[in-house]
Amino acid sequence: MAAYILRRILILIPTLLGVSVIIFFMLHLTPGDPAELLLGERASDEALANLREHLGLNKPLYVQYGLFLKRLVTLDLGETIWTRQKVWIEIRQRFPATIELSVAALMISCTLGMIFGIISATKQYSIFDYLSMLGALAGVSMPIFWLGLVFMLIFSVWLGWLPISGRLSIGVHLDVITNFYLVDAVLTKNGAALRDAFWHLIMPAFTLSTIPTAIVARMTRSSMLEVLRQDYIKTAKAKGLSQFKVVFKHALRNALIPVVTTIGLQFGVLLGGAILTETIFAWPGVGKWMYDAVMQRDYMVIQNGTLFIAGLFVIINLGVDVLYAVINPRISVK
Repeated sequence: MAAYILRRILILIPTLLGVSVIIFFMLHLTPGDPAELLLGERASDEALANLREHLGLNKPLYVQYGLFLKRLVTLDLGETIWTRQKVWIEIRQRFPATIELSVAALMISCTLGMIFGIISATKQYSIFDYLSMLGALAGVSMPIFWLGLVFMLIFSVWLGWLPISGRLSIGVHLDVITNFYLVDAVLTKNGAALRDAFWHLIMPAFTLSTIPTAIVARMTRSSMLEVLRQDYIKTAKAKGLSQFKVVFKHALRNALIPVVTTIGLQFGVLLGGAILTETIFAWPGVGKWMYDAVMQRDYMVIQNGTLFIAGLFVIINLGVDVLYAVINPRISVK
């Protein structure tokens, strides 16, 4: 197991190197000039040239890429073009918000997706089965930005139940320790901030969880149906075991292998795909930060932010592979 984990970690290096090449050259070959965005269209040619030289944008692309790799090796992610803040500091400040949102969305996806999938498999071709699979199809098909706006219109504008954006309401004080607002509210015993942060989290978390919930539900149903047709399940039923024991003790564990794969991949997608949700709800996470960086042509933020998310995605996949052996001991890692 240790050798396998080491090999997978070593694979991380060429994977991230390939991602860095694609992102760097795609970014620098697309139209747009950060210097012009910073100084405005009326800036003089001399001022633009001086700023490009200061930012290193006047050097050949291969030289800029070499400098970029050199900074990566020394763990220097550089500074943002607009705020001159260290990129690593920005990631450290914003990443907890993205993790908080993604974990909440994943918990919703796992809970609802597995419940719907299990019930649909045990009641195949029932009304519930048809309705749940229709709902899963609708969940996959609905654009997140449209669904987020619909939620805001219904639950914020019409009903007034939930806050429309942000992580905390104006006037609610919270002593920030970890930048995980729910955790910080618990650590500081701030009940008002805990309730307010929770209410702010509900709508973006449900919006972000719609597609993963649908995918987990369909995968759970498919995997459960395959397992429920096995001979050992028929034997368990013949022995007089209850439906609950047959489903949850014998069938579910063996059906979890593809489901865990799906959940692991979806968590990586949630971390990297929260851009639309964070932008719509003004959630100050990495996704909105990356969106703003694209609009501002902030090369350092886009390059390092993308590499950071890609690294997380690979690490999550490694964790999923390791979980296989825990869920099903028959699987040996070789």
